[in-house]
Amino acid sequence: MAPRTFWKGYLKLSLVTCPVAMSPATTEGGRLRFHTLNRATGNRLVQQYVDAETGKPVAEEDEAKGYPRGEDDHVLLEDEEIEAVALESTRTIDIERFVPQGSIGWIWYDRPHFLVPNDKVGEEAFSVIREAMAETGMAGIARLVLYRRERAVLLRPRGRGIVLWTLRYGDEVRPEAEYFARLEKAPVDKELLKLVEKLIDTRKADWSPGFVVDPVQDRLVEIIEAKRKGRKTQKRKAAAPQKPDNVVSIMDALRRSIAAEKGG
Repeated sequence: MAPRTFWKGYLKLSLVTCPVAMSPATTEGGRLRFHTLNRATGNRLVQQYVDAETGKPVAEEDEAKGYPRGEDDHVLLEDEEIEAVALESTRTIDIERFVPQGSIGWIWYDRPHFLVPNDKVGEEAFSVIREAMAETGMAGIARLVLYRRERAVLLRPRGRGIVLWTLRYGDEVRPEAEYFARLEKAPVDKELLKLVEKLIDTRKADWSPGFVVDPVQDRLVEIIEAKRKGRKTQKRKAAAPQKPDNVVSIMDALRRSIAAEKGG
């Protein structure tokens, strides 16, 4: 069953407009969630905002957003003022430009969403935009208010739909040169390179969602089920970090690794 739509609006390209619906492409619904309890009473604990100076709880209607301009001095902004800044992009995905699909590095990608036409009338316009991007290898760039902020978004065709990615802001991505520039460009031994390529080949496989299972959560489910049935659970000690072998030669280490892979 498809998840409930969390956003509805319009996809626009110049004078072509069609109604669309959007849902998050990922979910945290399968993640275990715990409540924080009072161990003495078993009652749940609640969180609330407290005035930093008086220590008294603050009612929700008295909460406000403030931008600091000095110590203990803030400019107060109302929710309506923040939302009014980007009214046009609140319900319309207006594609401003197109870029080659592979030109935006993965580090800029934030959250994926599935975009689909929201009625039969708009399906043709949606399909034409999607197929044109697929045929030309281009992706659309637009702006959209999501999660209470206006964001740049990337639209990429996928199957019969479009995946809309929110993109990270420019000040969120650190320049890689600050970290990699100091690394020296050392020459690579060609024979070592061939051995590593051989090792890669022994572990080559097609991608599968099974690669990203969560064994910690599976174990927690086992513990919860055991406690529910009144059984005792065995406490496991965390494995000590494995120390590397005292191998002086990288060549020797690679040959032993390849032999072990083949033996396995």
